Amino acid sequence: MKIGLVGNGAFGIKHLDALKEIDGVEVVSVVGRRIQSAQKTAEDYNIPHYTTSLTESLKEDMDAVIIASPTQLHAEQAIEIMRSGKHVMIEIPMADSIEDAQAIVDVQKETGMVAMAGHTRRFNPSHQWVHNKIAAGEMKIQQMDVQTYFFRRTNTNALGQPRSWTDHLLWHHACHTVDLFAYQTGEEIVHVQAMEGPKHPELGIAMDMSIGLKSASGAICTLSLSFNNDGPLGTFFRYICDNGTYLARYDDLFDGKENQIDVSDVAVSMNGIELQDREFIRAIKDGNEPNCSVQQALSAMKILDALEKKLEA
Repeated sequence: MKIGLVGNGAFGIKHLDALKEIDGVEVVSVVGRRIQSAQKTAEDYNIPHYTTSLTESLKEDMDAVIIASPTQLHAEQAIEIMRSGKHVMIEIPMADSIEDAQAIVDVQKETGMVAMAGHTRRFNPSHQWVHNKIAAGEMKIQQMDVQTYFFRRTNTNALGQPRSWTDHLLWHHACHTVDLFAYQTGEEIVHVQAMEGPKHPELGIAMDMSIGLKSASGAICTLSLSFNNDGPLGTFFRYICDNGTYLARYDDLFDGKENQIDVSDVAVSMNGIELQDREFIRAIKDGNEPNCSVQQALSAMKILDALEKKLEA
């Protein structure tokens, strides 16, 4: 299978590293914002074609494209890719407005291409282990307590490099947890609340945010987000269940007393991004809907829109 990559920043590189672990996959083109950067990525990963133009990249012989570009470009690029007859995976969030997210879903229905949103948390072995227990009826979530913390007072990415776009606590980072809460409970989110701190004078975004969610059965999710946290960085999940408490830190899982749980046999890899990419490739080969299709991800986008309206009010 021949795949193109749009966006060679920190997360695009994670996808390139993951794809190297999957047999029968070749990355044939990379699109970067700057030609020098695209060329270096192509050389580092033995990719035969590089460019700054998605339209030019789509002329190459390929089956699918992974989008890891700035959020504001996702909808336009995903629509162009699908209408060119290629499958697409869109890194989270698939858009930063409900209107753009709906447009992606509409074009997927129009073209019939496989279109998947990159909600990696569904695929991390830690969260898969919890999901399997819930699906088997062995436990039920009472509360998810989640912290998403970064120290990001300048417009830089995870590698400390300047960004061409501005990150967002709600439409990017909260998106992970909103989708995961609905996925793990298997229920509709029926109530939301949100507060945000002062906006950064230069970045124009809130640097601190508090979000509350409630599912149909009464399970709640408490989410704290900050770009002001000068400490351990990342997102940490506490599952408070009727049968145990579990702490998920990316691909690792611990019980409530910090004893690590072996999740090595949950899937074929311990890398959530690789497992996400494998699901995308599987869906293309099998010709069916992937876990976290854009249709499934649309429900999270609707909740983000509702949260944004709460904040604006």
